[in-house]
Amino acid sequence: MSTNAEISKEPLFSYKNKKLITNPIGKDNPITIQVLGICSILAVTVQLKPSLVLAISVVAVMGLANVIISLLRKTIPQRIRIIVQLTVIASLVIIVDQVLKAYMYDVSRQLSIFVGLIITNCIIMGRLEGYALYNKAWPSFLDGIGNASGYAAILIVVGAVREFFGSGTLMNVQIIPDALYAIGYENNGFFILPPMALITVGIIIWIQRSRDKELIDAS
Repeated sequence: MSTNAEISKEPLFSYKNKKLITNPIGKDNPITIQVLGICSILAVTVQLKPSLVLAISVVAVMGLANVIISLLRKTIPQRIRIIVQLTVIASLVIIVDQVLKAYMYDVSRQLSIFVGLIITNCIIMGRLEGYALYNKAWPSFLDGIGNASGYAAILIVVGAVREFFGSGTLMNVQIIPDALYAIGYENNGFFILPPMALITVGIIIWIQRSRDKELIDAS
């Protein structure tokens, strides 16, 4: 009885729960550590705006999907759990897609089929299968938000880098002044090509793993 009482009194943002959010953004990032979900990074990060919109969409879908699966976890037959998970994700993605078409049609056209591909995002499926099926709703929500935020952070960074160096803009607003163009500066067209997405992600992975190695050595 005392154990149950202690569990019920655990703060919503206890140290353990905070780690569910902070770890995936940093040292357990699903892209830089597990190298998951990089297909969309190749496709939508030419500009920051679609990268940001897709990132927010993934956070919304992943957080809600984790909660729904957690609430249903004791009623889902083991043999059809994957089908149920896909159905939940697909339903949420359809809602997100319709909202984008209604309020951000230009971005919806830019993202094209890649909003729909959220359904098959291995990060989302991995967290539903590996965490939400075995944990309560609140920790599952935090786990979903944390992993989606880790994914979103990389998506936004790559989108910002590629748009800045490839087009000289951010969110379609010119950042590099005309004076630089006047003296011969040119945008690097290589940054808007798909290989630069992989190269940028590779650099981020190298930086993170080098930093973590230094921290381990220092300890």
